[in-house]
Amino acid sequence: MINPATPLIDLHHHLDGSVRLETILDLGRQHNLPLPAWDLEGLLPYVQVMEPQPGVMAFLQKFKWMTGVLVDYDACRRIAYENVLDARNEGIAYIELRCSPVFMAQAHGLDPAGVVEAVADGAEAGARDTGVRVNLIGIISRHFGPDSAWQELAALLSQRDRFAALDLAGDEANWPGDLFVPHFQRARDAGWQITVHAGEAAGPESIWQALRGLGATRIGHAVRAGEDPALLDYMVAHGIGIEANLTSNVQTSTVPSYASHPLKGWLDRGLAASINTDDPGISAIDLHYELEVAAPAAGLTPADIAQAQKNALAIAFLSDEEKARLSPLP
Repeated sequence: MINPATPLIDLHHHLDGSVRLETILDLGRQHNLPLPAWDLEGLLPYVQVMEPQPGVMAFLQKFKWMTGVLVDYDACRRIAYENVLDARNEGIAYIELRCSPVFMAQAHGLDPAGVVEAVADGAEAGARDTGVRVNLIGIISRHFGPDSAWQELAALLSQRDRFAALDLAGDEANWPGDLFVPHFQRARDAGWQITVHAGEAAGPESIWQALRGLGATRIGHAVRAGEDPALLDYMVAHGIGIEANLTSNVQTSTVPSYASHPLKGWLDRGLAASINTDDPGISAIDLHYELEVAAPAAGLTPADIAQAQKNALAIAFLSDEEKARLSPLP
């Protein structure tokens, strides 16, 4: 059961993985795009996961029409705004929205810096209109390579004061974090927090590198952390946060089932693990589903779920004063 006394928080939410199906159809019609279907039911199999995929990169293919409708900066601004509206409709009090501007820009040759500005504008307008507290996290997409990463980082830094953190996502198995150490040093020098996708498609060595090489204080997914008990001990001792994504991990075949997910063991061990949505538009879920359906299926008790909610607040990229002021939405 969700604890109503603790604000609902989603810390790992890709805004470009949560584009409304109605918006895809609307933008497709406006701009004469070659959508694979022109009604909601027909569009579903092209943008949502209907069965587990063979890996993370196969899952990412579902982004094709999520980003394929981003024809201009107004479209980018719109989806950021709608992500915040959808969070308010779920009762989410605080959300951290993340995106890769190069990934969003590539389908229609947009300027990544323009994408970053549009996303920040949309998110801020959504926060103003809804009362939802929003922080933005920029992503470097590792599979575009280190040279592109510098361009992506420059685009994100053009709006430095409107972003809270930097993330590394994409093809973890083939593009190790070692390639991006100077990029993340630059981000830390700019005052940003660091979270990294690690331990999803690669082993615990990827998590160690994210912590020691990139300066991460939170890890996205971290599913394979348990392969190294010393790593778990380190994460407990240093208060490293975990952004767990239950349904996403099943859909990418990172774990074979909810019941086999390590989240329950993490919480029992005292790790600061939270429950999040990842790409809710692609996964066809929301935060309530993750807390009320996926978490019990993963063996979590009501007390475990309440603890995960508290952990989300504890590891949020907010000051202590902001955390103290955050309260559940009415």
